[in-house]
Amino acid sequence: MDLCVEIHGAALLFPKHEMFGLSAQINRAVVSIPSNIAEGQGRRTTLDFIHFLSIARGSLNEVETQITLAMRYGYLTSTDHDGLLERCFEIGRMLNGLIDSLEQRIHSSSLH
Repeated sequence: MDLCVEIHGAALLFPKHEMFGLSAQINRAVVSIPSNIAEGQGRRTTLDFIHFLSIARGSLNEVETQITLAMRYGYLTSTDHDGLLERCFEIGRMLNGLIDSLEQRIHSSSLH
């Protein structure tokens, strides 16, 4: 959720003509990350949770691409770009770790 707040703040500084373009797109994608994590956690099975975590990971990849586009368009400084991407990488590592852990739990329970 912290990334959502950071991205929203950065997107507010994009040019007004991007309000319904890149700004809206990046805000939708970043909100999708915690939303899918929450929805998956509320599902009844671990496989469903993993599925929604994978969707969240895809949304994170979208955000990473959009952050880089924003920098290339001149809407973000390279310092802001690098900081936001590092936050994305950190979240990606956490998502991957959680997915791996859940997959191992499924695998080890199927062995018993």
